[in-house]
Amino acid sequence: MAKRSSSHRFRETAGDLLSDALIDLNKRNKENLNSLSQNYTNFRDKRTCECIFFLTKELRLDPLVGYHAIELLQRFMVKHLTDLLTSPTLQTAAADRRDEDAVFDKIKDKFPVFVFTCVQLASKLCLYKDIITNKAAVHFLHSVGLSVSKQTLQESELMILKALDFRLNTPNPLTYIELLLEVLGHNEPSVPVEHLYDLCHHVLQFVSLDRAAIYDSLLKTTTRCNSPSREQREKFVTVTEDYMLLGVGVIAVATFILSVWKWEEVVAELSHITGISSRSIRDFTHVILMHIVRPSSPATPARVLMTHTY
Repeated sequence: MAKRSSSHRFRETAGDLLSDALIDLNKRNKENLNSLSQNYTNFRDKRTCECIFFLTKELRLDPLVGYHAIELLQRFMVKHLTDLLTSPTLQTAAADRRDEDAVFDKIKDKFPVFVFTCVQLASKLCLYKDIITNKAAVHFLHSVGLSVSKQTLQESELMILKALDFRLNTPNPLTYIELLLEVLGHNEPSVPVEHLYDLCHHVLQFVSLDRAAIYDSLLKTTTRCNSPSREQREKFVTVTEDYMLLGVGVIAVATFILSVWKWEEVVAELSHITGISSRSIRDFTHVILMHIVRPSSPATPARVLMTHTY
């Protein structure tokens, strides 16, 4: 996880450029939150994230590739599933539950290929490592028990590209963390952002894998209710998709672990940078730390991931 972080250089970008980048990223974050539908479906479950992290590690890809792949997969699956379920065939009066089941069965069969294709596409957008060629992809998939042809991979890639209108440059959680650390290091030179960056990788991966439980705890903390209503859960979706909040939360946790004496200072500065209240950052930090210190469930064997992804 630390290969890229060791080469990442902070404190070299001018303040005005950082300010413009932060404004742009904040705008994109708000646009994404405003575009969420009421029937939003999350495909970033633990098993899928485990699979993508496994792929990036086995293929020696930059960690950024994994997080970008997760975002591509989420966007594609929401669009693809919506298109399938709103097709004329399923909208007719004759359509029944069996038609919907057939749609989900079709997706289930293709899902491992979709996952790998998103990793492959993300690798092509990353400048730090070589891309995954179709030849290497077929060889790797065969090694984990999936017989997939080059043509199948090409068709999958084209399907995803078309579904996303060829718009692949979507910010991911690591993008937010990197920029926030850049701004933090510029505003507070005494904060060891270089060391925090290394630790943020591990914290972000933990949050990604334990996402459902962490956000469920945060929901109960903010609502002060052990059994939140359906309406409360629906409204809370915007919190789970707020990557600016996720970014400050991960940095705050990393700071607490690495330099607890600077934690209050960093939380205050992150609040100043983003406009997120210090209380919200503290609450999120507390929830993540509570899950970190709790006993974890056994990890899924790596080689099982690709054949039981969905």
